[in-house]
Amino acid sequence: QVQLVESGGGLVQAGGSPRLSCAASGRTFSSYAMGWFRQAPGKEREFVAAISRSGRYTSYADSVKGRFTISRDNAKNTLYLQMNSLKPEDTAVYYCGSSRYPDLSPRNFGSWGQGTQVTVSS
Repeated sequence: QVQLVESGGGLVQAGGSPRLSCAASGRTFSSYAMGWFRQAPGKEREFVAAISRSGRYTSYADSVKGRFTISRDNAKNTLYLQMNSLKPEDTAVYYCGSSRYPDLSPRNFGSWGQGTQVTVSS
């Protein structure tokens, strides 16, 4: 298991471009596919983006495709989410999660960090 700590959230104006980070403990970060999920008030947690162990393959929710970019640095044990053209509907707590499975199916992810709040003002 990896322990995950998210950072980089805050209050952002619509159209802003913050970058979230997820720091992972342990030496096996590169053994996990990684993903970003979010949960808005009153809603269930939803998939945002995922990246394969090597970083070669990525997957995105339709709602963020073309605006968000997921990446990872295995040497630094860190996952990133570059968020561009933010909208008020992107407001949520953002979580990173890990998966032992090689595919990027959202149902395989777990071991969540504590989350980081992103609030987009219009």
